[in-house]
Amino acid sequence: MRLYHHPYSLDSQKVRLALEERGVDYTSYHVNPITAKNMDSSFFRMNPSARLPVFQNGSHIIFDTIEIIQYIERIAAVSSGGDNMILSGREEVEWMHKIQEWNPKFFTLSHTPEKYRIFVSKFIRRVVIARMAESPDLAAAYHRKLRDAYETEDKLRDAEVLKRSEEHLIRLLDEVETKLNETSYLAGEEFTLADVMLIPVLARLVLLNKEEEYINTRPNIAEYWNVVQQRPSYRKVIGRYFDGWKRYKTLLKTWCFVRIRSMLGRY
Repeated sequence: MRLYHHPYSLDSQKVRLALEERGVDYTSYHVNPITAKNMDSSFFRMNPSARLPVFQNGSHIIFDTIEIIQYIERIAAVSSGGDNMILSGREEVEWMHKIQEWNPKFFTLSHTPEKYRIFVSKFIRRVVIARMAESPDLAAAYHRKLRDAYETEDKLRDAEVLKRSEEHLIRLLDEVETKLNETSYLAGEEFTLADVMLIPVLARLVLLNKEEEYINTRPNIAEYWNVVQQRPSYRKVIGRYFDGWKRYKTLLKTWCFVRIRSMLGRY
């Protein structure tokens, strides 16, 4: 089984947490979206949306995050012989969909320093143009990605778009806060795949230096966040890249790559 993913990708983090929590072995392939590796023709032919993650098991390829996680859950159940393995219940699945409904793109980009965001956006557009020239049979699909990039920049200048994204996040966090006042985890007293979906959202807020505003002002979420950071799956999937000084190492490595490739004109 193969997973095409990257630590920067929120949905990739969700899938990797599920794999680690369920103990499913897989082969990892890093595809950095900031350096536009997801635009390479080999990956683009498999997945013209260029979104991460992509899960492949033989000829079976899955692109939807929740579908991947539920597939992993079934694999784990079969591997265990079905002993003591219960598939996600209705409440867990409802939380999974509720969390997935919030799109982090505009919130993340709007809280990224503008000079870095614009520079990376230009770099990615140049990569898309270069790949379009290399693979003319994929020109139509690459053109759609180019159009999406320009539309994203337009939406980032629309205050109403950013307001809706933030309001959606706040509603979600408020509902989580209320739930965690009743139970230790999202779907009860046991850690489930619903929590796998939530952890990367909280980690993204911390990465954007928004922990005080969105996490610490909600005491139940703050306590929950302290607990889930102790899980081995969190430390392997998120902590090793973004905890403390590690975040600067991870981000600096990518930033230097983009700067050097831009200076050399190598897209």
